Amino acid sequence: VQLQASGGGLVQAGGSLRLSCAASGRPFSGYSMGWFRQAPGKEREFVAGVSWRGVSTYYADSVKGRFTISRDNAKNTVYLQMTSLKPEDTAVYYCAANREGVVNDPREYDYWGQGTLVTVSS
Repeated sequence: VQLQASGGGLVQAGGSLRLSCAASGRPFSGYSMGWFRQAPGKEREFVAGVSWRGVSTYYADSVKGRFTISRDNAKNTVYLQMTSLKPEDTAVYYCAANREGVVNDPREYDYWGQGTLVTVSS
């Protein structure tokens, strides 16, 4: 599976962005998908995940209630709608695919996109 993340940019605190991750290659619907982020000097952390059918979603406590993950298997795309953005959300955001269920350990993911930078100004 090849993953291409897009949609990052510069936004003011309180603003919104929608990230997209387009998949190609193997059947997208067979994979659970996750969004991770990595801020400068910090480890990569789990943000959100969605099961392969899109029925189950999971969120880090830091984004719960502000971010929404969804997927469209017909379009081979997973989305991350981010609202009420905070400066601490600034990071490179990565999408990843996992043949098993959604987990928050990045080492369990098989495929990664190249990342898209989100910068939230105060």
